[in-house]
Amino acid sequence: MTEGFHPALPDMPSPPAVRGWNRLRAPLGYQDQWRRLMEAALELDLGPDDLAHAGLDPLAAARDWKPATVALYTKVARYGGLQMPQPRTPEPDPVTLDLRELTRVRGEAPEHLRTVAWCAIALGWPGTVGQFRSLRRDQVQATTRRLLVSTDDGDWAVPGALTAWHAWEEVRNRFPALEASPWVLPALRKGPGPTSHVGGQLSTQALQVTFTKHVVRTALQLQASAAPSQAATAESLATHYARLSYDSYRRLVLSSGVEPVAPRGAVRAERAVRRAARERE
Repeated sequence: MTEGFHPALPDMPSPPAVRGWNRLRAPLGYQDQWRRLMEAALELDLGPDDLAHAGLDPLAAARDWKPATVALYTKVARYGGLQMPQPRTPEPDPVTLDLRELTRVRGEAPEHLRTVAWCAIALGWPGTVGQFRSLRRDQVQATTRRLLVSTDDGDWAVPGALTAWHAWEEVRNRFPALEASPWVLPALRKGPGPTSHVGGQLSTQALQVTFTKHVVRTALQLQASAAPSQAATAESLATHYARLSYDSYRRLVLSSGVEPVAPRGAVRAERAVRRAARERE
């Protein structure tokens, strides 16, 4: 935890926002999240004292952050030394949700197929964003019936993902930079970083943005293509999809009883499973 933050004394002015942030160091292991938190605060001319006093509500409203995102950045702020109340990480609501529409192939656009393959694999191998960011193609093998995912933590069989996987592999192999990439979810365009390139490793933020775009587009397609008799069901599903983050998607997968592949979220998933069982009784 950073030791450099000291709140202003009562009735004393706080330093300018930029100066206040420059006095602090990012918590070890959370440099990227700290930088994004600082950038969001500076857009509103808010310094560390302002966040410690008001919390992240102004940032959440300006950035349209979901509850899970607010919980994450509150933890990062606390790790950096800011004295803030810790919100409880939200449980999945609803407890269960049909996620199959997010794994359905609806076109040949590389960005679409990349995210469809991600969602399909996550139904059987619910890794974190960081785990998917680091997942290599040589760790995923396709058999005639399922995908096999092998990592340092073990081996997993993933049924139901072959269609999405083969569609993504077929399209990416049309582009030499993507075909040569070692990553399951490579970059499709050059980003702002000096080392970014087509086929390179995506950032965590880029993956989260990609997922959000996918769920919103899927929600719009569901609403536009639903038959009149299914309009109400499609509207309800689309409404839930539009609110999903990848963390929420992953918690819903874990809540369905899929074996966790990382400690993060496993306890909450167990609580959700028990809650669903109580509601069925």
